[in-house]
Formats: sequence, structure tokens, C-alpha cells
Amino acid sequence: MTDIVQLQRGPDPLDGIALTLDHALLAAIAQVTSGLSPATMMLAFLDWSTHLGVSPGKRLELAGKAYRKCHRIADYAVRRIGHEDAEPAIDPLPQDHRFDDPAWKQFPFDLISQSFLLTQQWWHAATTAVAGVSRHHEEMVSFAARQLLDVAAPTNFLATNPVLLRRVAETGGKCLLDGAQHWFEDAGRLMRGEPPVGVEQFRPGKTVAVTPGKVVYRNRLIELIQYAPATETVRPEPVLIVPAWIMKYYILDLSPENSLIRWLVGQGYTVFAISWHNPGTSDRDLDMDDYRRLGPMAALDVVTAITGSDKVHGVGYCLGGTLLAIAAAAMAQEHDERLASITLLAAQTEFSEPGELGLFIDESQINLIENMMWSRGYLDSQQMGGAFQILRSNDLIWSHLLGTYLMGEREPMIDLMAWNADGTRMPYAMHSQYLRELFLGDDLAEGRFKVDGRTITLSSLRQPMFVVGTERDHVAPWRSVHKIHWLTSAAIRFVLTSGGHNAGIVSEPGHPHRRYHVATRALDDPAVGPDEWMEQAEQREGSWWIEWGRWLDEHSSEPGSPPPMGGAEKGFAALGDAPGNYVLET
Repeated sequence: MTDIVQLQRGPDPLDGIALTLDHALLAAIAQVTSGLSPATMMLAFLDWSTHLGVSPGKRLELAGKAYRKCHRIADYAVRRIGHEDAEPAIDPLPQDHRFDDPAWKQFPFDLISQSFLLTQQWWHAATTAVAGVSRHHEEMVSFAARQLLDVAAPTNFLATNPVLLRRVAETGGKCLLDGAQHWFEDAGRLMRGEPPVGVEQFRPGKTVAVTPGKVVYRNRLIELIQYAPATETVRPEPVLIVPAWIMKYYILDLSPENSLIRWLVGQGYTVFAISWHNPGTSDRDLDMDDYRRLGPMAALDVVTAITGSDKVHGVGYCLGGTLLAIAAAAMAQEHDERLASITLLAAQTEFSEPGELGLFIDESQINLIENMMWSRGYLDSQQMGGAFQILRSNDLIWSHLLGTYLMGEREPMIDLMAWNADGTRMPYAMHSQYLRELFLGDDLAEGRFKVDGRTITLSSLRQPMFVVGTERDHVAPWRSVHKIHWLTSAAIRFVLTSGGHNAGIVSEPGHPHRRYHVATRALDDPAVGPDEWMEQAEQREGSWWIEWGRWLDEHSSEPGSPPPMGGAEKGFAALGDAPGNYVLET
């Protein structure tokens, strides 16, 4: 018996082989499916179809809806005879601009488009509100149905798209030849691993990321940039910007006219920004705590040493904002009071309702992503970008394919698009921890997230906070961002700005059609839900940057002389000009 126990306690020689085989197969599956778990999709459709099959009332309801929709389109067809301005059977959703062109009101394209919209509406009813289906599976099935319908939309085909037919007639078919040329050019660039056409016009340090500054610190994960003052006096409290490492930092320093960093320097602040290293295979074991220690915590030490200030305004964007909140909570436990204020830009701290991005987050999906990262040690930017594109397939996929390859009209490259094509990677350990502990487990909000072995809580945050959400954010939905109100009793000025995750943040003064809502929750006041907040908030025209600038001034001391650029005597001599080396890593 003792011998048997000893044998059982010893390692099984097949364990390593079995694990490697599993990793290899799942990694291959992930490459084919772009990281989408077939198991999750099959379970979702099985859940939906089974419950729909045992719901005769729901099926009867859907049959009735199908009959009424057929009647509506037939009624419209009859009413339209001799009356081109007849009331349509259905109107597109406000965010659906595929049928805006007047050509879609002409026969027979009006019947085609309205039949499609009615079909789309029916499938929404069919994939939702089926009793017994889990919420996650319902969302997945509904999302998949929308994706398939988007593929079959009449806008995507020559014979059913009047705008495309008109373009072909106007150009004598040349637009199709131009589109084919664009396709071959793009396909060639993709196979050679080259960026999209026009990106070369926006090179960091040449045309974007040109705000003057110096790299004053470097470690294996970050370069810290200090920007040169643009005013005779500056506020004593410097600003430290922690961008997300899922993107390159210069989203906040694009062209001079829309650079948030340049604008902030011009308001009389000493600005520091982290530029993250683009990780490779050797960085596979970097985790969230490494990013915290080597990122904002290391940067804070340098910023306070160079400026001599014991107070710093912390600013975090997207995932960088989540990390800043984690760092601030850990600092509160250590009674480290160096943060004068916290600004979170489109950053989530509570992940129970992450929006449609949650479609890609469950145990099976994460297991597949982990195996996809296993072989190389990181998640590639193209794999991440594909998920974001699917979330907005109408805007980012089908409209692009239609305009570029069928209409023959290549959209001019702009700085924001070029930046978006300049992707980064996510290291294996960090991304796995991020998905499991924050997205899947919601550990940060529920009091289970640990730093240095100790559980941290956002309720310890007492600094004034400025939090920005964006109306059309598909990465960090504003209602999710707003939940910071429930996690801390700190004073919060919450701003909801027009635009999406990126364009809503890059919203310089003077940008047309910009607006925002704003309301302030005082220290220790009770929180209200997002809908109640919207009812109470004041709407203002223009850029939210102005609001933020006023708020920063309220929480800063009187201006004085600018600090030195770097500090050789303190070990922080300038290592080179901004934007540094890490931003150029591919």
C-alpha cells in the first residue's frame, strides 16, 4: 500500500505531453476561429434552440410577427403605387446609416431595404426573450444573428445596392477596377506584414507625437517622457498620464491641433507620460503587478524626484485608468498620499456589464485565448483588433469593403486611423490575469483583487476624481464606467461626452458638433444610477477638455517656476528626445 501511495504521488510522465498536446490543438483552433470558442458558440445555440423548441407560445408569437411583417411590406407595396412618398413600413434604427441615400427610396430598392429591416427586426425578436436561455447565451446568439444579417445586407451586393449601381454607371465600371486594384494592394501589404496605405504619412516624432519633451527614465517596461513647459509659470502639481498598453500612448499626442498633451502643457501644467514597451515572447511572464510596479509606481518616484512636488495629478486612459485605480488603492493601504487627484478616461473599474465585449469573455473563450497566447507568449494586436472590428462590423468592416473595393473610393488616412493601425501586443500572464480576475471574476469591484498578497478596495480612494465616459463606447460602455460611483465615496465629477472610445477622448476645443453632460457627486454623498445621473446632469456644448482644465485648476496650487527637464544629479538625466524608442517598436 505504501508503494502504491508513493507511485500515486510521483509525477505522471505523460502529464507534460498531454498538456502540450492540448495547448497545441487549442492554439490551432484559436488561429482558425480568430479566438472565438466553437464550444461556447455551440452551447449558446443549443441553449437557445432547445428552449425555443419547448416554447410553443414563443414560436406562435414569432409566427404572428412574421405574418404581420409580411402584411406590412405588402401594404407598403400597394400604398406606394403612384405615391413615392408613402409612409415606409419600417425606418432604420437611428445609428444605422446604410440606407440614408435617397436612392433607397426608389422602387424596387425601397422594398428590398425595408424587407431586410423587417427581417432584421424579426430575428431580434427570435433570439431574445426566450424563457430559460442564459443571458450570456442570449447575447451571443443575438450577436451572431446580427453578424450574419450584416453579411447578407443588400448594401453589400451590386444588384441590390442602388448607390453602387449609380456609381458603376457614372464611372463606366471604372470604380470596380479601382476597387480591385485597392484590394490587390491591400492584400499584398497584409501578406508582407506592412501597414495600411497612407500610414507612412503619420510617423511618431515626425507628424504625430511631436510635442517637445525628453525621455527622462527607462526600465524594461516603460519610458517616461517629460514635456517641455510652454508657459512662463506652471502649477506645482505635475500631471502623470498612464495610457493603456493595448494601444500606443500617442493617441493623446496626435497631430498638434488635437493633442491632449500639447493642450495640457499649454494650460500651464508640467506633464509626464508613460510610453509602454511593446512586449515580445521574452515578456510572457509579466503580470498586472509588474505593470503596476514598473509603470505608474516607478513613474511616480521619478516625477516627484524631478519636480520636488509631493503631490501629483494621476490620469489614466482605458486599461491605464484601471491600473491607476488599482495603484491608487494599493497606495491608500500604504498611506501613500502622493496622488492629489485621479482622472479616469473611458476606464472601467467594475466589469459585470462590459457591453458587447463581454461576448468574448467566458471560461471557454479565455481558455482558448490563453492557448492562443501560449505558443508565442503574447496576444497579437491583429487578434485583438479583429474582436473590436466585429463589435462595429457595419462601420469598420462592411462600409469599408463597400467603399474601398466596390465603390473604388479609398478613405483618406487620418492621424487617428494611422494610430489605430499601429498596434501593440499583450503579454501572456498579464492578459490572462486581466481577463480572469477583472473581466470574468470582477475581483476589483467585489473586493478580491490582491496586490502584494493583500486585498485592495477602491473604497479607500478619497482623492477628488474626474471621470469621463463616452456615449458610443463599445470598449468601456459609459454605464459601466459610471459604476465607480458605487465603489468609492470620493467626490466625483462625471462627464459623458459625445463620440466613441477614442474619438470622444480626442475632442479638442473647436472640434465641431461636440457636447457633453456633466454633474458632480460631493464627497460622501450617495450615488445615483446612470439614468438618474443623466436626468440631473447639465448638458454643455463644446469640448470636455475645458471642463477638465477648470477642474484641475480648482485642485491645484498657485503657479510657480517650471521644474528642470530631468535631473542628472538625481539619476534622471535626459535619455533622448520625445517620443523615445519604445513607441517605435513594432
